[in-house]
Amino acid sequence: MISYNKKRLSQKKLLELYRALLKPRMIEEKMLVLLRQGRISKWFAGIGQEAIAVGVTAALQPEEYVFTMHRNLGVFTTREVPLERLFCQWQGKLPGFTKGRDRSFHFGAPEFNIVGMISHLGPQLSFAGGVGLASNLANEGQVAVAFTGEGGTSEGDFHEALNVAAVWNLPVIFVIENNGYGLSTPTSEQYACEDLVDRAKGYGMEGHKIDGNNILEVYNTVDKLTKSMRKNPRPVLLECKTFRMRGHEEASGTKYVPQDLMDHWAQKDPIRNYEQYLIKEGILTEEAIQDLRKAYKKEIEAGLEIAYATPDIEASFETEMEDLFAPHTSVSTAPASNNVSTRRFVDSISDGLRQAMEKYDNLVLMGQDIADYGGVFKITDGFTEQFGKDRVRNTPLCESAIVGVALGLSLKGYKAMVEMQFADFVTCGFNQIVNNAAKLHYRWGQNVDLVLRMPTGGGVGAGPFHSQSNEAWFFHVPGLKIVYPSNPEDAKGLLLAAFEDPNPVLYFEHKALYRSMSAEIPDDYYTVEIGKAAIAREGSEATIITYGNAVHWAKAAVDSLGADVEVIDLRTLLPLDYETIAASVEKTNRVLLLHEDTMIGGIGGELSAYIAENLFEHLDAPIKRVASMDTPFPFAKDLERQFLPQERLLTALEELLAY
Repeated sequence: MISYNKKRLSQKKLLELYRALLKPRMIEEKMLVLLRQGRISKWFAGIGQEAIAVGVTAALQPEEYVFTMHRNLGVFTTREVPLERLFCQWQGKLPGFTKGRDRSFHFGAPEFNIVGMISHLGPQLSFAGGVGLASNLANEGQVAVAFTGEGGTSEGDFHEALNVAAVWNLPVIFVIENNGYGLSTPTSEQYACEDLVDRAKGYGMEGHKIDGNNILEVYNTVDKLTKSMRKNPRPVLLECKTFRMRGHEEASGTKYVPQDLMDHWAQKDPIRNYEQYLIKEGILTEEAIQDLRKAYKKEIEAGLEIAYATPDIEASFETEMEDLFAPHTSVSTAPASNNVSTRRFVDSISDGLRQAMEKYDNLVLMGQDIADYGGVFKITDGFTEQFGKDRVRNTPLCESAIVGVALGLSLKGYKAMVEMQFADFVTCGFNQIVNNAAKLHYRWGQNVDLVLRMPTGGGVGAGPFHSQSNEAWFFHVPGLKIVYPSNPEDAKGLLLAAFEDPNPVLYFEHKALYRSMSAEIPDDYYTVEIGKAAIAREGSEATIITYGNAVHWAKAAVDSLGADVEVIDLRTLLPLDYETIAASVEKTNRVLLLHEDTMIGGIGGELSAYIAENLFEHLDAPIKRVASMDTPFPFAKDLERQFLPQERLLTALEELLAY
């Protein structure tokens, strides 16, 4: 059924490929037995598809990254990952790769340059693009490979990843394992084109379609491509035609597959066909096959014995919390001199960004129109002349892919800044941020050295899609840090602190402050501690806890009443400075929580709960919350005035003081 062409491959290489094919098949057969015995909880079988993972990985250099999917056990075995570690991973035990936090193939094995998927399928494609970009920036001459299924090609992440890779000439092979079904959905209901590889033309990239069950065709194709791409970096779309002989996962079964289709592909089994070819060529014997099977069986049983003997993980609250972030202690650092200049809020951000670029030559800036145009707010104006277009990069309108590229840069030791042109647009990159960036260190120890700048807030007549306060969307996500400066000095200091932090930091900058606020700030490099609130105004009668532009509303309201009210500027929303909050509440005994975001689900609700649970005995009045209306952000000036909480603040403060 399969026609082989060994080309110039040696007998040694032909046998190596056979051994590499047989090993994952035998492991899978054993895993199916263990699944029935309840020794593992779930299994995504790749039986019938081994030639793709094995052939692709065998053609790569060990240092080149592979981004895997459900059915790529052959990647791990070809990279010679110790079997006992794989078995411990699948049983949720400590010697695995994720301390029991991921199952099956949702994990990374950094020492083997393997990056596992998340269940959303598409995000790993641009993740691989970031590794390709790092290779180009460092002139490494390396290739990255990302696997996806034909179902995953329907996702927006597929389009974005390929589009960015093509525009930037990233050396990535995007491998489509076209196995006929996305769970139970056949290809006829998944896409309308005849072959998925035809899409390559639309992206302006090279495309190839091959028999994914033919180990020699897979190996020779990828070997030829990688040798060329290392010298001439570019992306390639590779469609491998194959078939899934078992269910999407074992519980789903294959009753929806016509029997004649199963019979047809059974005749194209990649291992049995290759065995027969090698026997016919006089390269392999039945005796050698049995000897190899015995050796693999012994190796598998030995690995399982170690895994079985390994105790189950004991939960530790301290360990779980410590692993959420890459280790880092944020501190405030003073400038080297007393030199200061008067700068607007927007200029202080630009100054901090420039100094970060000067300090970190591995820092890459990415965003829409940020290069020669300087960004829509001109924060990066002149940066391309100083730092070059490799490090100051205009991006396509592909927010998800660009965040994914930033993650890939982190894998290779780079720092990245991504500018969302407006914070509202972050919805298009939401999945990458909350399901990928926020979880990577917790899952398998990979830091994400990313600063995500978010121009936010209203008061500038920009309407419902350019004015939203969306910090609360991320406040609920473990693994992210959030800073939100209210003045030019903190804007620069917090930005530089964010670049020092090896974790994902969301940096919110209020657009209404850009050119309305100026202050004297240090000329030199300095940082403001992340996680430390500031007392913006001291007082004893009550405390207003707020952040961003609302700090100035609070101070104005207090001044208009001539009251002795303390104003806390949170500055950092994750992690919160509970110590400063508690000290102020214990001193003033009255609390008003203020934010520009809408009321329901806002950060004020969490602060209110904390104060009620931990500081109730210090309160002399009910906690007050003041926020924007629970409607979308309106455009017309009078509607915007009503929407924002400024006018309601004064009344609420008077009521609190009079209670």
